[in-house]
Amino acid sequence: MTNQGYDGKRCPPNKNAGGKKLLGKIQDCASLDVRSALDESAGQPGSTDLRDQSNNPASPQKLRNMSVAQKYGNKKLPNALIVGVKKGGTRAVLEFIRIHPDVRALGTEPHFFDRNYDRGLDWYRGLMPRTLDSQITLEKTPSYFVTREAPRRISRMSHETKLIVVVRNPVTRAISDYTQTLSKKPDIPNFEELAFRNRSLGLVDTSWNAIRIGMYILHLENWLQYFSLSQMHFVSGERLITDPAGEMGRVQDFLGLKRIITDKHFYFNRTKGFPCLKKPESSSQPRCLGKSKGRTHVQIDQEVIEQLQEFYRPFNIKFFETVGQDFKWD
Repeated sequence: MTNQGYDGKRCPPNKNAGGKKLLGKIQDCASLDVRSALDESAGQPGSTDLRDQSNNPASPQKLRNMSVAQKYGNKKLPNALIVGVKKGGTRAVLEFIRIHPDVRALGTEPHFFDRNYDRGLDWYRGLMPRTLDSQITLEKTPSYFVTREAPRRISRMSHETKLIVVVRNPVTRAISDYTQTLSKKPDIPNFEELAFRNRSLGLVDTSWNAIRIGMYILHLENWLQYFSLSQMHFVSGERLITDPAGEMGRVQDFLGLKRIITDKHFYFNRTKGFPCLKKPESSSQPRCLGKSKGRTHVQIDQEVIEQLQEFYRPFNIKFFETVGQDFKWD
């Protein structure tokens, strides 16, 4: 085995060492790469494959796990969740915040608290990236915000969980939602048919999910049964486009992070119509959201938009009063 250095010290050479001797050397030499030692010991004459000694309290497998944990951290349940809302800008917030060195985020949506809860917390924890004690573990699933059971389930996991909700003008959000669905199912009825039970009477169909998601106050009241407003942070989807650094600065404050993500990280992509991250040092290309983000919305009659704005107004007002912010959607 090649000698390895550590702070000027070198590990003693190992020639034809048995498993027990090798184990002793591993314990005595802190810098010795455990994996290399295991692989080499398994191939030496007369040695015991230390990987089979998993029942030994100081077995190499446990030492290896300790080494990995010290370097990369452990898989932990999330400290914070981006819980909503669909088509509000949740993917942008996730991509922006994960460049912070003290954040590790799951890239996919696990849907644990709505679709996969019966798999258990151990399964959920296993999905998470490894984090050091100083880092925050984060995941996003926008459908949590409108899932009635989600607040109770998240509270049972931890009462201390921090919740991020990205909101957007509910009319614009509904049109964006419809545009996305239309791209996958081109034969669906037009927007007006789905949005109204009787348009001439101004009766909006609140059973349509694209409409119901935007009734934010109804969903928020459910969350406030389990979490205080101080545990929730509301991001403006509109300001996320016009002032990404400002919005992300407030997100960092909410998470207790140093403000590392600033103006210098963003540029405005005129083709997509929203901000992108400037080229990281490790990449030859800037980082923009996928091609499905920033797609052109379906054109909706202005009268329909005004009817929906009137419908949402009382819900918006109560939402603004509850969270203490005016998102200026009128």
